[in-house]
Amino acid sequence: MEGEFQGKRVLITGAGGIYGRWFARAFAEAGAVLCLTDNRADALAATETGLGLDRATTLTHVTELTDETSILSLARLVAERWGAPDIVINNAGIYPGKLLVETSTEEFDTIMGVNVRAPFLVTREMAKLMITAGVRGNIIAIGSGAARKLRPSRVLYCTSKTTLERITKGFALELAPHGIRVNIVEPGFAAGSEVSPLSEKHIADTTAAIPLGRLTAWRDAPDAVMFLCSEKAAYITGTVLAVEGGNSLRL
Repeated sequence: MEGEFQGKRVLITGAGGIYGRWFARAFAEAGAVLCLTDNRADALAATETGLGLDRATTLTHVTELTDETSILSLARLVAERWGAPDIVINNAGIYPGKLLVETSTEEFDTIMGVNVRAPFLVTREMAKLMITAGVRGNIIAIGSGAARKLRPSRVLYCTSKTTLERITKGFALELAPHGIRVNIVEPGFAAGSEVSPLSEKHIADTTAAIPLGRLTAWRDAPDAVMFLCSEKAAYITGTVLAVEGGNSLRL
């Protein structure tokens, strides 16, 4: 894959978070140009500055993923500056923890809005740009082993990831005639999210249950995403690649 991503235009949602920064770092090191989005301007700036990205070529957009108007604004920016992306990574997600009787309707709508509706809107708008420009690109959804594993207080999160996996496979089916490949990567457990903070006990218990016995290293998920976006995966679409140390095997 050496040199394969030089100059490729890569859009990453949730770029201010742990995985977003890791994806941005990996593609930047491979010579790609980036469009970074997050709903937190300070987190976006920290990613851009921390990675030493060239501001002349890097696009940033403060995107509120629960607002369709904001996503359409992102699409206009990409269209004006790039024409179309080559790679889209639907990375942004939230991981709230509440029991059924504690969850408000607004919280339900937010979880589904960020984890399901937003990837639908981003994929729809970027696919339009790819098709118009004749770009035979790649779209990656960042899923989770939670799609197959229900847990008390995380039911809505698990359900949102099951739904994301299903609709992403449907997108793969519909976009295949245009030469656009769509796949899902399920990363492993990474602690330290500012958006969805976790207790020390949760972190320790989850780590202890991982069959390979460690937390996720920074290259684990980016390497999987880059493989699926490479020519080595040219005949792969609509698949789920779990990169999580076997964590989801313990149902």
